[in-house]
Amino acid sequence: MTAAKPHPPPRPADDLPEAAGRLLERLRSEGRRVHAITNAAAQVLTANLLLAAGGTPSLTIAVDEIVAFTGRADALLVNLGTLDNERRASLAWAIATARAHGKPWVLDPVFVDASPARLALARLCLAGSPAILRCNRSEFAALAGEEAAPQALSAFANARRVVVALTGPVDQVTDGSRFVAIANGHPLMTRVTAMGCAATALVAAFAAIEPDPWRAAACALMVVGIAGEIAGEVAQGPGSFVAAFLDSLHAMEASDLRRRARLS
Repeated sequence: MTAAKPHPPPRPADDLPEAAGRLLERLRSEGRRVHAITNAAAQVLTANLLLAAGGTPSLTIAVDEIVAFTGRADALLVNLGTLDNERRASLAWAIATARAHGKPWVLDPVFVDASPARLALARLCLAGSPAILRCNRSEFAALAGEEAAPQALSAFANARRVVVALTGPVDQVTDGSRFVAIANGHPLMTRVTAMGCAATALVAAFAAIEPDPWRAAACALMVVGIAGEIAGEVAQGPGSFVAAFLDSLHAMEASDLRRRARLS
């Protein structure tokens, strides 16, 4: 019997800026497709963010199309922000298709802290083994039943075998053993509807390229945060911020990531 090959040791977090630059370069050259079942308010920004970064979006929620569209995508995003009947009916088909094709999928449990029915659905989705859970503090607390302290994030990630990507003033990403805090971003990001939802699409796009979901999530959130910082330096308010954000993401270079990344 041949002995199993040992897993390579995890690479340190301090090479994340270099890794993010490589992922952006690959996304631009390969145009990986993300199928996003997302909320109505997020669809336009989600598609535009993916396009600005070099990816390719698709957005249908039609039940009779969801298997075909998920099957041709490289990754799936499931966002619970708008839970109309058509989106509810599509979720299970999309998740099953992604799993059958071995494609990564990302769960964004929007507002699960506001609705017991939504929380129950999010827990069912978690049973479908997403690669990454992208959430905020209140959403994590609803899912986990405890506050989003680093130890709780790591314990949840271990128990659920999922990477937890917690966003806020400082983003935190853990797979249960590795942990990184990302302090990049700009206050105007909180003044634009669906910025977090759209950012999750880049997490999914990077997960389609990078087989390590912890690195994919950390790199994507760092890229989004740095794009926000650059945009905030020239924007006059929320309206001009969106255009500046998309422009900065489109023009981002590896040197921007190396110079601006604030990780701990």
